[in-house]
Amino acid sequence: MAYQKLQGYRALSVVPSDTINIPNPAAIAQTGVTTSAAADKLISSTGNFIVKGVAVGDIVYDTTNSVVATVTSVDSATELGTTVAIVTGATYVIYSQLNNSSDGCVLYVGSSGNLKVTTAAGDVVVFTNLPVGFFPVQVLKVWKTYTLAAGIIALW
Repeated sequence: MAYQKLQGYRALSVVPSDTINIPNPAAIAQTGVTTSAAADKLISSTGNFIVKGVAVGDIVYDTTNSVVATVTSVDSATELGTTVAIVTGATYVIYSQLNNSSDGCVLYVGSSGNLKVTTAAGDVVVFTNLPVGFFPVQVLKVWKTYTLAAGIIALW
């Protein structure tokens, strides 16, 4: 009898969002620390966003505060428009979405609870009372709404 063998080679802590898919960790465009804050902006004096090829639609993970945003504009080499503000002193990772799509990932759930996901085929479902452990469904998005499970890690 055949069985699925999980051998992840990439991993990413998931920040649930009702609007943003889990980014492909192989598509890091830039990392850094924000140096000031403004409404719906990411500002970093060492950003060099234009040279690094950051583009509208890229995904920003604020790893300090577990916030996820999308780039809405590239205002300058040091300032991006984002769907939410990334606060001063936050460590960020920007994931390029240009030619770096994901076919989905499987999840590890670190704390039991409900999990709302969008599958790789586009189905939106809520799995109730999941136990701690691997979740072997190809997933594109973990929704913030209805998700009570925590410590979620995406694996590719």
